[in-house]
Amino acid sequence: MVRKVYVDVLAAWSRDGRITPRVVKWEDGRRFPIDRVLDVRPAVSLKAGGAGTRYTVRIGQTQSFLFLEQDRWFVEAHG
Repeated sequence: MVRKVYVDVLAAWSRDGRITPRVVKWEDGRRFPIDRVLDVRPAVSLKAGGAGTRYTVRIGQTQSFLFLEQDRWFVEAHG
């Protein structure tokens, strides 16, 4: 089962309004630096529900989706 997990995100805002996430802070306090943003597009989370801006990010060797839903960030977590 996949659930929606809201997370804290450290992000940079550019002068032209672009948002670039830099670090994801997990529920237990662990921090995961984002190595690269691979894609940004409006999308829905078919697994966990919700919609917004979907960031495809690389954290280490793992590619993940990070969603900005209105004013909150979430990830799709298993379990």
